[in-house]
Amino acid sequence: MDFRIFTEPQQGATYDTLLTVAKATEDLSFDAFFRSDHYLKMGDVDGLPGPTDAWITLAGLARETKRIRLGTLMTAATFRLPGVLAIQVAQVDQMSGGRIELGLGAGWFEQEHTAYGIQFPKEKFPRLEEQLAIVTGLWATEVGKTFSFHGKHYDLTDSPALPKPAQSRVPVLIGGFGATRTPRLAAQYASEFNMPFASIEDSERQFGRVRAAAQEAGRSADALTYSNALVACVGRDDQEVARRAAVIGREVDELKANGLAGSPAEVVDRIGRYAEAGCQRVYFQILDLHDLDHLELISAQVQSQF
Repeated sequence: MDFRIFTEPQQGATYDTLLTVAKATEDLSFDAFFRSDHYLKMGDVDGLPGPTDAWITLAGLARETKRIRLGTLMTAATFRLPGVLAIQVAQVDQMSGGRIELGLGAGWFEQEHTAYGIQFPKEKFPRLEEQLAIVTGLWATEVGKTFSFHGKHYDLTDSPALPKPAQSRVPVLIGGFGATRTPRLAAQYASEFNMPFASIEDSERQFGRVRAAAQEAGRSADALTYSNALVACVGRDDQEVARRAAVIGREVDELKANGLAGSPAEVVDRIGRYAEAGCQRVYFQILDLHDLDHLELISAQVQSQF
């Protein structure tokens, strides 16, 4: 079981804050630091000082960390042209010495597109499918050869398909609840399938669909890693759990029902139940980025149990 830290900087964080959390992630022996890719706050927060760009942030962290893997849950296919995205990710992978992972999704938050003048197309899933084909195709093209793609939404002709990532294959993450198209795309392109904020029962059901789709596509179902992203609110006692829940504007009972909340022993038990459903990797969604003691507690009393 791998444990990763997952942040939501659009809710209000500077680069320096993210760097502090990333360094704590590394020091506390977590496997990776991931961040969302959003340009607008959600809910009742001020979001100050404003959004940070995911790939600019990860480029900085690539040079200021040494061990942890870095990536997105999820970059929106609506935000960047696929050729540009392939260049960005390849360059950041080089800057990190081969520690980058690309989570890529269709995009869903229409308001952030409107706020920053980004097109929000009606047909999002077909665009995601073409982006996956293009990004992975560009990286897989041999040096000295060219890559062309002629789709409904994107058209590339004789691309030199450069630069190349440091890794021979950058891990690609796909996630979501779709019963048919999502498992098919994961089976075709993904190294990892992620279920965001899902119940144990829904996770087990969707993991099964992805495994079946992989086998149908001629891949071993075990070739993919299966993961969950879940909000974390861990405390040494009930009072500490309640305090942390209040800071992020959530109710303890709701967090216990839908996330990883409670005492370390409670959280260890719940992770074990996700593991029984097929989960191999957990992303702890950390919403209070100034509470480094929270990370220390998870590392010392949850992660250490696995």
